[in-house]
Amino acid sequence: MRSITLSQAVNEAIAEEMRLDETIFLLGEDVAEAGTPFKILSGLVEEFGTNRIIDTPISEPGFTGIAVGAAMTGSRPIVDLMFGDFLFLVMDQLCNQAAKTHYMSGGKLNVPMVLRTNLGATRRSAAQHSQSLHALVAHIPGIKVALPSSAYEAKGLLKSAIRDNNPVVIFEDKLMYQDKSEVPEEEYLIPFGQANIVREGVDITLVGTSSMVQVAEKAADILFKEGISAEVIDPRTIVPLDEETILSSVRKTSRAIVIDEGHQSYGVTAEIASRISEGAFYHLDAPVQRMGAMDVPVPFSPALEDLTVPTPESVAARAFALVRKELKYGY
Repeated sequence: MRSITLSQAVNEAIAEEMRLDETIFLLGEDVAEAGTPFKILSGLVEEFGTNRIIDTPISEPGFTGIAVGAAMTGSRPIVDLMFGDFLFLVMDQLCNQAAKTHYMSGGKLNVPMVLRTNLGATRRSAAQHSQSLHALVAHIPGIKVALPSSAYEAKGLLKSAIRDNNPVVIFEDKLMYQDKSEVPEEEYLIPFGQANIVREGVDITLVGTSSMVQVAEKAADILFKEGISAEVIDPRTIVPLDEETILSSVRKTSRAIVIDEGHQSYGVTAEIASRISEGAFYHLDAPVQRMGAMDVPVPFSPALEDLTVPTPESVAARAFALVRKELKYGY
């Protein structure tokens, strides 16, 4: 094991898969010489050349459509979407074409395409470059959605995504690219639909996605000092969702908070909370709680932006009130 950044883990995953399979290519804006604005792909064009690491014009619908067609005819493209906010530009190609081709062809055609993009606020990038839109594509049957929470998860999930015969969207938190974690030097894959119990506990379950896993872990540390034992679960993928691991935890702890950086209304927190309520209702000692981003455009002002997403302190306060039975009407 060695400690590497999430950025390095993504780079390694792509390079390893491209060495194994010549049908894999990557395309997007500034992915070759520039290595993307976050420098994640630096060095790949030197190894694989401009025929496989392809800089495109600023036309997200165009190059995503090219990838869908290439995937249908034998290639395994990786689309680099510079910001997750640009998903709105490619919804027809991704959700109307890639997601439905296998079904509409009676299983004769597959679209083994990966769309890599990012999410996350508090980077001071304002309302059009700070959104967390993973719930949008999770709503569409035919698309798998992965949310790595560390370098280890990022490499294992991305390699699984590249080998999958279905379209996969993988969201990386843009603030985590320089975060380090231990990653094996030997090859490994993380199967989709297999959650990770990050920390065991008995009093309350904290389900966090992406960077909110770290928020949940820090909240658990705060709660521990107050004598409350929190179990932290990282779903890793929201489509497919490892429902049983989450339900087993809640049946043990009898309380749950779901934490996600997407907007709270009609989002991932609502879906997971609903499944907990349906699958573990008779084990609950309190209503399932949801903590997502405020239902406002992400502000550019640092003072305001920092208020829009859950923090370890706000999660710990909600959990403390829930366990001590001081929470009124779920707020």
